[in-house]
Amino acid sequence: MQTKAPVPDGQVADAPADNWVDRYAPAATRPYLRLSRADRPIGTWLLLIPCWWGLALAMLSDQSPRWEDAWIALGCGLGAWLMRGAGCTWNDITDRKFDAQVARTRSRPIPSGQVTVRGAVIWMCLQALIALCILLTFNRMAISLGFLSLLPVAIYPFAKRFTWWPQVFLGLAFNWGALLAWAAHTGKIELPALLLYLSGICWTLFYDTIYAHQDTEDDAMIGIKSTARLFGDDTAHWLKYFLVGTVALMGAAVIDAAVPNASLIALILALAGPWAMGWHMAWQLRGFNPDDDRRMLHLFRLNRDTGLIPLIFFCAALFA
Repeated sequence: MQTKAPVPDGQVADAPADNWVDRYAPAATRPYLRLSRADRPIGTWLLLIPCWWGLALAMLSDQSPRWEDAWIALGCGLGAWLMRGAGCTWNDITDRKFDAQVARTRSRPIPSGQVTVRGAVIWMCLQALIALCILLTFNRMAISLGFLSLLPVAIYPFAKRFTWWPQVFLGLAFNWGALLAWAAHTGKIELPALLLYLSGICWTLFYDTIYAHQDTEDDAMIGIKSTARLFGDDTAHWLKYFLVGTVALMGAAVIDAAVPNASLIALILALAGPWAMGWHMAWQLRGFNPDDDRRMLHLFRLNRDTGLIPLIFFCAALFA
């Protein structure tokens, strides 16, 4: 007879059972790492991937990769980890009363009493200050965009209280890196970066609507709005629209970035990225079942791979 492994004290309900925070991190740091969602790294990937999209397409556009681009890629990775942590901390501070009423979120550090609000504020500021030090190594345009990104980050936790489309505000925040990384390479914002940004927002609407279906009953009880509640039984149809928007806008970004400097082979390789991404999203739709919370969480987590697919093709195009 097999027995279940004991659940670590304070583990968050929707964290993977074998996450590194609960297994290896010093006990004193675990509540703060959980507050930053370090035990659930999917969010960091979803914040980082648009940065790498923007950088790869910027290099493809001007055909002039530089050694500094390696630092931009690494800096975006470190910044994504830190700012995702700071953003999640801010989200949990503002949502602490709602989180206490939802089954999936009441185990989070603040509503469960692991971290005080004061401690959370200090932790948020510390993460943001370290991220600022990284941002200041980029050019002026990227620095300006970094400061502007704080606006959608600040608004997002409140969006679910006044609009049925809070996922749009999440998309505005989570895909800002496509603009920032493009600007970090080129020193300016151009049409391909804007199209890529809009593509990312459509992608966020796709995956976060799936994610939000886990909480529809609790959200209805406490008055929280979401696209999952708005679409209801029509969600699958809306997800198809977001899929098409993601692929079409990313395809347009690729074409505008690659023409006229990139070779025809590079253009074809880069265009294969959004095409393959669209097929992966369509495959997710085949398994969509809003009544199965575990399935919805699994599909949501698959979007790390969804976002990495076009990046592989973009990188291949750079060497074509």
